[in-house]
Amino acid sequence: MGSQLADGPGGNVDWSVVHWVNGLAEHLPHGVDSALAYLGEYGVPFASVLLLLGAWLTARREQSAPAGVAGVLWAGLAAGLALLMNIPVREMVERPRPFVDHPGQIDLLLKHQSNGSFASDHATFIMAVAIGLFLVNRRYGLIGIGLAAIEGFLRMFAGVHYPSDILGGYALGTAVVLLLAPIAMAVLTPFVQALTRTALAPLVRAPARASRRGRGPAVHPVGPGDGPGSDPERPDQDLAA
Repeated sequence: MGSQLADGPGGNVDWSVVHWVNGLAEHLPHGVDSALAYLGEYGVPFASVLLLLGAWLTARREQSAPAGVAGVLWAGLAAGLALLMNIPVREMVERPRPFVDHPGQIDLLLKHQSNGSFASDHATFIMAVAIGLFLVNRRYGLIGIGLAAIEGFLRMFAGVHYPSDILGGYALGTAVVLLLAPIAMAVLTPFVQALTRTALAPLVRAPARASRRGRGPAVHPVGPGDGPGSDPERPDQDLAA
């Protein structure tokens, strides 16, 4: 199956694209190409983890904090689950990487093991994070999708993946998040809600800010339907249904 992916009709397109993208390194100053390759290997995945952290900090400040935090938690868990599911996929497909399939024709920009190429772990993880966050907060989700697109390009640029490897990773990460989200949120939302009644409550809802000195306690407008115990903060995110 691996040889069919690499050498079949779709494989020719795969090879043409990765050969062209990888060839861009020849036109860059020395060292810049390697820096971009390592950015794809470590930098963009780390940025997606920071994006998760930022989404969590934002969700804690919202009125519907437990649901938002549960959604962010699912985004991280789904990304890890998608990576686990990709292990049997790689073993089943057994697709050689571009630098293995075409020795001497690819400029390998970083040291990399010659394990299975389909699907890309990096693309799978980052897209799962992006889609998971999109269900919670569209702004963070769109940033994550942008990171996934950059990561896909950089993995081809480094010579370690074909474009179909990247697309396969995108599809796997997206499928895991969306297909399992109803079950996951049904479990995680009450779990996170329960944490608000424990010492771990600050992980779910940010503590109220102290009032400024000399200005008395903070006052929030009370609208219809507001009552004792209601949270004055306003939501700034789109929560999953």
